[in-house]
Amino acid sequence: MENTFWTALGASLLAALVTAIGIYTIRHFEAWGKRNNIYFVCFAAGVLISVSFLHIIPKSFEMSSNAPAYLLSGFLLLHLFNRFITAFVCERGPNPSYGIGLVPMIGIGLHSFIDGFVYSITFSVSIFTGALAATGMVLHEFPEGIITYLLLLRGGFSKRRSLILAFLAASISTPLGMLVSYPYISQIDKSLLGTLLSLSAGALVYVGATHLLPQAEKEHGKYSLLALGGGILVAVIIVLSK
Repeated sequence: MENTFWTALGASLLAALVTAIGIYTIRHFEAWGKRNNIYFVCFAAGVLISVSFLHIIPKSFEMSSNAPAYLLSGFLLLHLFNRFITAFVCERGPNPSYGIGLVPMIGIGLHSFIDGFVYSITFSVSIFTGALAATGMVLHEFPEGIITYLLLLRGGFSKRRSLILAFLAASISTPLGMLVSYPYISQIDKSLLGTLLSLSAGALVYVGATHLLPQAEKEHGKYSLLALGGGILVAVIIVLSK
C-alpha cells in the first residue's frame, strides 16, 4: 500500500511538472504566444470537447447511473458561475474581460483536481493500470498549462497573477487531488468516481463549446480550423493511449 502511495504521488507530481514546464515555456515566449493566442484557443476547444465526448462522458456513464444528471449539473454550474463572474466581478471590477480567463481556469482546475483522484484509484487497482492511465493523462498536461496561462492573460490578468493562477489551477491541483483522495480511496466507490467524472465533463464541455469556440469564431485566424483539428487529433491520441 505504501509503494502504491508513492507511485501515485510520483505520477501526479510528474503531471504537475509537465504542466509547469508548459507555463514556464509560454512565459518566456510570450510575444509569440500572444500573436498565436487564437490558435491555442482553437486547439484547446478541440482537445477539451473531444476528450469529454470520446472518453470522460462514456466512462462516467459506465460507472454511474446518475452520470447524465451530473453531466448537466456540471455544465449548468459553470454557466451560473460565468453569469455570476460577469455580473458581480467583471462588470463591477476594473476589467470586464476577467471572465475570459476565470471560467476556463475553474473548468480546467476542476478537471485537474479530479485527475488526482484518478491517479489514486488506478494505481490502487494495479501499477500497470495506473501507468496506462498516467500515460494518456500526462500527454495533455503541457498544452493545458499553456492554454490556462494565455487565457488568463487574454482576460486582462497581470503576468504575475496569470502565472500564479495557472500554476495553482492546472498544475498543483493534480497532486493535491491525489493527496486529498488517497486516504479515502477505499471509501470512493465506482459510482462516486463516475459522478465526479461527469461533473468534470460537463464543466469541460461548457468551457470548450460555449466559451472558447465563440472566441475562435470572432477572430478568424488563417489556420484556426487547422488548430481545432489538431486539438481533436491530440484528443484522439490521448483516448487511444488509454
